[in-house]
Amino acid sequence: MSSYQFSKYQGCGNDFVMVLDLDAQFPITAQESIAQLCHRRFGVGADGLIVIRPHSQLDFEMIYFNSDGRLGSMCGNGGRCSVRFAHEQRLCGKQTRFEAADGVHEAVVCDDGDISLSMSDVTHIEIAGNAFFLDTGSPHFVRYVKSVEDTDVVQQGRAIRYNERFSATGTNVNFVQQYQDGSIRVRTYERGVEDETLACGTGVTASALCHSIIRHLKGNIQIRVETLGGSMQVFFNRIGLTFTQIRLKGPAEKVFEGILKL
Repeated sequence: MSSYQFSKYQGCGNDFVMVLDLDAQFPITAQESIAQLCHRRFGVGADGLIVIRPHSQLDFEMIYFNSDGRLGSMCGNGGRCSVRFAHEQRLCGKQTRFEAADGVHEAVVCDDGDISLSMSDVTHIEIAGNAFFLDTGSPHFVRYVKSVEDTDVVQQGRAIRYNERFSATGTNVNFVQQYQDGSIRVRTYERGVEDETLACGTGVTASALCHSIIRHLKGNIQIRVETLGGSMQVFFNRIGLTFTQIRLKGPAEKVFEGILKL
């Protein structure tokens, strides 16, 4: 049996088991073990597990696993928590560059305590009425509703995630309500977790980009997004359906630490 020190971090309630794997010995292929660690009754309990490893050219590499133990795509809140963790482990300064599933990201530990994370450019969005499909490092279906509180996120999200179009590889599903002040509220059903999470960083980003289309916004844009777990901000530049200079900003905090035995 091997032992590993871990920390648990959360960003707007999206929580992760974090492991610093300097010698690349953590068993990242042990899907059942990772799933058990993330189990909220029989493990630490988390929406995912993140392994941080050294990188030859960047500050570190982030390897993200969904709570079902499978290797995941980009996770925005996980990325911000990884930066906080790496900074506290002295792997990086207040400005950092690291590699994730969708490529290289830059991030800043802000003076107000938040983490500002660069996200991948988006150049293609499918639009069908009040629904959208796009990839912000992870695939996202976005639908506008009158009230997110009155939406059965799990039932409707699962139906979309497992429909004929998305069943093979899955998609995250976001339900968005807009407010007169220009902000939005988002609730998300996440694939891999197969349930609603308190927040989803790539989902918040996707919803903000779609909101600029709904509101006919152009140029440099800033949108505040409320989730069940807290508030985030998305900054980006929009020209047509091309979105660049995207940044996701919000809190990332350590919850506790301990020892894993695998």
